[in-house]
Formats: sequence, structure tokens, C-alpha cells
Amino acid sequence: VQLVESGGGLVQPGGSLRLSCAASGFTFSSYPMRWYRQAAGKERELVATIGSTGSSMNYADSVKGRFTISRDNAKNMVFLQMNGLKPEDTAVYYCNVNRGVSYWGQGTQVTVSS
Repeated sequence: VQLVESGGGLVQPGGSLRLSCAASGFTFSSYPMRWYRQAAGKERELVATIGSTGSSMNYADSVKGRFTISRDNAKNMVFLQMNGLKPEDTAVYYCNVNRGVSYWGQGTQVTVSS
């Protein structure tokens, strides 16, 4: 299993970023996918989940209405569109799949600062 995140960077408050995660090594369309984040000195937290078909999504209260998770099962990719970014969104963002064992990507840094 391999998960490779991209799309992070430095953005001003109120800005937008789109994170991508390329997945391989498993039957992507069979599993829910998740985005987590971990801010410096804090525990990793679940940000968003999308069902295997893409028809169901769930979000942490802190990002609801600002972030959108989506997936492309033909391309084995999952995305996180982040709008209205706030300084408190600064973290390393990780893509995750749980197949009995939890697999993680290397993470992509998102920094929201003026």
C-alpha cells in the first residue's frame, strides 16, 4: 500500500488549497478514505472521511462548511478542497486508509499565515 500526498503550501488566511492523495497497492474503490491532520505539539485528528463510492462524507466540526473531501475511483485518488483557511488549520495533512491495518502517507505541510 502506498499513499502519496501533495498540494500543501503556504497560504494567507481566507485562502484555498487543494490536497491530493494518490493511492496504490490495494483495491482503492473498496475502501473509505480519510484525511487527518497533526499540528505541532498536538495529537493527530480526523478531518474528513469519504465512503468507498464517494456518496457519503463526514467532517470534523472545525472544518465543516469550509472543506470538501472527494475521490476519483478511476484514478485512485482522494482530494481535500480547503477554502476559508484559518491559521488554526496549519498542520501536516495525512491521507489514510484502514484495511484492518492503518496505512499513512508521508504527509503534506499546510501553513496558513499572513
